[in-house]
Amino acid sequence: MNPSKSPPPVVTAQTPSGSTHIRSFVHRRAHITPSQEQAIAEWLPRWSIRYQDTPIDLSAAFGRTAPVILEIGFGMGETTQKIAQARPGDNFLGVEVFNAGVGALLKRIHDNGLDNIRIIQHDAVEVLRDMIAPGSLAGVHIYFPDPWPKKRHHKRRLIQPAFIELLAGRMAPGAYLHCATDWEHYAQQMLEVLSAAPSLQNTCADYAPRPDYRPLTKFENRGLRLGHGVWDLIFTRRPMADAAPAPETP
Repeated sequence: MNPSKSPPPVVTAQTPSGSTHIRSFVHRRAHITPSQEQAIAEWLPRWSIRYQDTPIDLSAAFGRTAPVILEIGFGMGETTQKIAQARPGDNFLGVEVFNAGVGALLKRIHDNGLDNIRIIQHDAVEVLRDMIAPGSLAGVHIYFPDPWPKKRHHKRRLIQPAFIELLAGRMAPGAYLHCATDWEHYAQQMLEVLSAAPSLQNTCADYAPRPDYRPLTKFENRGLRLGHGVWDLIFTRRPMADAAPAPETP
């Protein structure tokens, strides 16, 4: 990137909001390519939704009424693009904090003529808490979140009871939550946390086969060739009347 050029606009993910919750990410200067920078400059206003502290009208944001699938942490957007192409009848709302990933997905949206993806560049916890109305999501994708492998950093992992309680409240009855990770210990934690959520129900005895709609990325394929495991979990939101009671605190 030419150092004389102005950097891409700093969006709301970089702006403190006064929140005290533990974030699942750390701000770091990631390399951004010229094409990603150009995509942010040209297409961010068209395909992004700015953070606000009140619920958004999802139908108005997408220009149509359709099931909304939230993806938290879409990385470089490869999976998001492929799923959105394969499921044109669904709306996909991607939340990501890093400029390189946002620029990459904006380029994919433009190059492939996709109209069913919108981006919010902000902390996912605050987006869920402030912008997503209860019961409005038809599905949630959380693919390969940062595993924070060191034990002292496990508290930074995204899949924690408080977060899942918030997330489940934004899901409509019957909506699905699909998580995937290539870290076995994190998979075990995910299974424990999700199984303990009273409003969620596992679709399998434990881990689920990878559904056809989730494509294998080049990084996942490389890991599988090296013998690394990948664990998928698919839970659904129970009907309100069927939600299991929360376990009593001793």
